[in-house]
Amino acid sequence: MYGVAGERWLAEREVPWLGGYEGSKPVRIGNAASDQLQIDVYGEVADALHHARVGGIPPSGDAWDFGGALLAHLETAWCNPDESIWEVRGGRRHFTYSKVMAWVAFDRAIKEVEVFGLRGPVDRWRQLRAEIHEEVCRRAFNPALGAFAQSYDSDQMDASALLMLQVGFLPPDDARVLGTIRAVEQRLLRGGFVLRYDTGATDDGLPPGEGAFIPCSFWLADAYVLTGRMADARRLFERLVGLCNDVGLLSEEYDPVAQRAVGNFPQAFSHIALVNTAYNIAAKSKPCEQRSGNPSAAAPGRS
Repeated sequence: MYGVAGERWLAEREVPWLGGYEGSKPVRIGNAASDQLQIDVYGEVADALHHARVGGIPPSGDAWDFGGALLAHLETAWCNPDESIWEVRGGRRHFTYSKVMAWVAFDRAIKEVEVFGLRGPVDRWRQLRAEIHEEVCRRAFNPALGAFAQSYDSDQMDASALLMLQVGFLPPDDARVLGTIRAVEQRLLRGGFVLRYDTGATDDGLPPGEGAFIPCSFWLADAYVLTGRMADARRLFERLVGLCNDVGLLSEEYDPVAQRAVGNFPQAFSHIALVNTAYNIAAKSKPCEQRSGNPSAAAPGRS
């Protein structure tokens, strides 16, 4: 993370004399995320590079060297706890999403060798991919929940678990995937929209309470597409599109009680999710199928 002028030192401090918008304290200058570890990012980069090649962008030796350097670091880094996708402030943990995305990084590198004939230590990558997959299935799956939990040995749910399906970690008909979708519906839905996690039960270093995170609701719609629940996907998508303002922009979160937009506005993350879900529902070639390598359970033309 860098400042707008390229600064690498983004020391964070609170300014208690400022009340914040509608009393939304604390007001901070700087960003503590500059000192955080987010292992999931490596998988995002590797996935993007792979799908760029799949999409027809010519292979680049520099890009492959860069990806190889990332993987060499990830070989030892993946097993560490981190702050993961949500940049939590409650301390590092073994977040399920970060481990899954580490698996994605090695999986995509293996595909680069198998599909495009690129060179790399593929046997070692296959071993690491299998090791991560086994560990996640053993330590992140909570039998009492019937679902993959937020982190290892946890009983809390996290909406990022929905992305396990989209990245191809498990197939759409796997009972653990279906149980995870069900647990998200039971534990994280508020007013028809999806929370990131239960802020009252999860120590993220912030006061409890926030709106439903709009991208997470789109992820649930995508999960419905991949598991054949097209009617549910359409209903949720239409409800989410209805949150756009008069010029078609979405915020980061939505408060279903106050029925208002909250959080960053406009939020690119929300719009990326909207576009992906629109294509997942309406297009024959679905982004969720392309990314996961799994066909959806929905038959052509099914509503």
